[in-house]
Amino acid sequence: MSFAPKSFKGSFPALITPMKDGAVDEAAFRHFVSWQIAQGSNGLVPCGTTGESPTLSHQEHMRVVEICVEEANGRVPVIAGAGSNSTSEAIALTKHAKKVGADAVLSVTGYYNKPSQEGIYRHYAAIAEAVDIPIILYNIPPRAVVEISVETMARLSKIANIVGVKDATANLARPLRERAVCGPDWVQLSGEDGTALAYMVQGCQGCISVTANVAPRHCSEFQAACLKGDWAAALVLQKRLMPLHDAIFCEPSPAGIKYAVSTLGLCTDEVRLPMVSASEAARTKIYAAMVAAGVGRD
Repeated sequence: MSFAPKSFKGSFPALITPMKDGAVDEAAFRHFVSWQIAQGSNGLVPCGTTGESPTLSHQEHMRVVEICVEEANGRVPVIAGAGSNSTSEAIALTKHAKKVGADAVLSVTGYYNKPSQEGIYRHYAAIAEAVDIPIILYNIPPRAVVEISVETMARLSKIANIVGVKDATANLARPLRERAVCGPDWVQLSGEDGTALAYMVQGCQGCISVTANVAPRHCSEFQAACLKGDWAAALVLQKRLMPLHDAIFCEPSPAGIKYAVSTLGLCTDEVRLPMVSASEAARTKIYAAMVAAGVGRD
């Protein structure tokens, strides 16, 4: 089953990649994917930053995407991380995602090498021309340094298979400005849990969420309330989750979220250098936030 872009709505966890003794823990990842679907996640995003894509080998990256597609088995859409600051590498990862059956790809701007807006446009246009698969732009200036301007996004939205954006700018003036120039069918997914409520109020479709790794049911219920326009219920859920949104980022991600998921017995808290596991102080803060949100065990 292939999902159309209009299916990209609700809660999409930016999946962690479980590790064990330095290697990807494939068994744990398979179980984690199925658990996410059973808990109500509306879609899955493997091999993003939260999935430690910068330290996965190409072979590991491709294998993780394959496993996710296999385990999802058409139950929910899979948006595979396939970005790179090398356009040729991004094309190769995008071709692989299409080959193994991903429903779309998430493609980041050219981090570190700091392309111009024209460079950003040509980067995405080249990927879109090379691979016929829905492409979600990933706009995350805190990590990539460069930002996709509204004007560049308007140009990109005219390319048929560039269908939307994961917005991790936390700039809440952008959603309506983007909609005005990209059109009503433009898929807008928040990439920032703390501002997701305000993002959704502006008519957006969902969130690619870090918190959903450990609180998938809560995040799915929050998104369902937003999509129904039940803002009172959504506010109650966001108030409950906000301390957890903050706590899991008290140290560089994904250390915090991996520790949180490990407390549920779903994986180890192992991360790859240069990331390090969460400190004891961070663990205490994260677990307290989990308990308060109704996720951890008191």
